[in-house]
Amino acid sequence: MAAAAAEGEQGKTVVVVGVDDSEHSNYALEWTVQHLASGMAGGGAELVIVHAKPSPSSVVGFGAGPGSGEVVRYVEADLRKTAEDVVEKARRLCIANAMHALIEVIEGEPRYVLCNAVEKRNAGLLVVGSHGYGAIKRAFLGSVSDYCAHHAHCSVMIVKQPKAKRSRAEAA
Repeated sequence: MAAAAAEGEQGKTVVVVGVDDSEHSNYALEWTVQHLASGMAGGGAELVIVHAKPSPSSVVGFGAGPGSGEVVRYVEADLRKTAEDVVEKARRLCIANAMHALIEVIEGEPRYVLCNAVEKRNAGLLVVGSHGYGAIKRAFLGSVSDYCAHHAHCSVMIVKQPKAKRSRAEAA
């Protein structure tokens, strides 16, 4: 019964991949697309790529003084541009690997957006990248992957970049 709940409409396993504008996220998506394209799920996987776009108010904050409306408009434009770039990069990667995917941009906090996407799609697997934070940094900044590993109602795969790639991404 649980296996049936983790399958899409056509009996395919639904794989949700969380993406943002980081190299860690991009690597996780590349890894997933390559493994799905090569038959990781026996060709029976449905790929859903989800980008969580923060709300402008969460970035700017409330109680700003005069001119805050103008700041919110600039922030909104920047967040929209970032989302468009993330979607375009994901789309190009899927096309290059002959992989069909549904790509969604959902406004909200990434940890909640991803767990909700898992629920909505009855996903069997959630894939996220790892920023490689240590325990102290993770405690202060929080970790989307930690939250999802504990709260998503499916298996969660945290994809880490190989050490050589991680060093280049951190230097950038």
